[in-house]
Amino acid sequence: MGAKDRRGRVRGRYTPVRSRSSPWGAIALVLLAGAALIRNGAEEAGGPPQPTAESAAVGRTVPGAAGPAAVTPLPASTPARVKVPAIRVDAPLMAVGLDAEGGIASPPAADKNLAGWFKDAVTPGEQGTAVVVGHVDNASGPAVFYNLGALKKGHRVEAVRQDGRTAVFEIYGIDVFEKRNFPAERVYGDTGQPELRVITCGGGYSKGQGYNGNVVVFAKLVEVR
Repeated sequence: MGAKDRRGRVRGRYTPVRSRSSPWGAIALVLLAGAALIRNGAEEAGGPPQPTAESAAVGRTVPGAAGPAAVTPLPASTPARVKVPAIRVDAPLMAVGLDAEGGIASPPAADKNLAGWFKDAVTPGEQGTAVVVGHVDNASGPAVFYNLGALKKGHRVEAVRQDGRTAVFEIYGIDVFEKRNFPAERVYGDTGQPELRVITCGGGYSKGQGYNGNVVVFAKLVEVR
């Protein structure tokens, strides 16, 4: 685990990303350390919803296991917004990369309706695994991905790109992983198709350590509009 900063956020340390094609050793450690998310102590009903066993991703999380892509991959284009209609998410995206201390920066916690895309990976719709991260909550209450764990297989995530196209991904699994045993290759490995991971904090929570896990949405490109 990394040390906490002045806002009580946990920071990870790792070797800097060396290329767009293989950033996962770096980002895995950051997510393992907690993605700098905060839980409001006054939340209702025990915190954000968590994935069920029936929602778990199976059969597509081993690199190369998915076979030919169902939709032709798109060229690179910066994503502008992420939409998840089933949980009423419609949020702008900002690029996140490395901060001055060598960790991956997160979107500003004060803006509840803001998510980030990891700029050192592929953009949503390209061949490979794109990654979007966001806060589950902040000091004042639920944030953009508070309800991420309530999603089901078959729900869709839309990435609106600056080239005018929207990459539509269908969810095939939602899991929660302990940070200390985060399966980086399973989450980030190239399945042979254009895919998307949407990640926030989840699992158990304590005031001293924060969330002990990450909720991860696994989705594949099924449509381009």
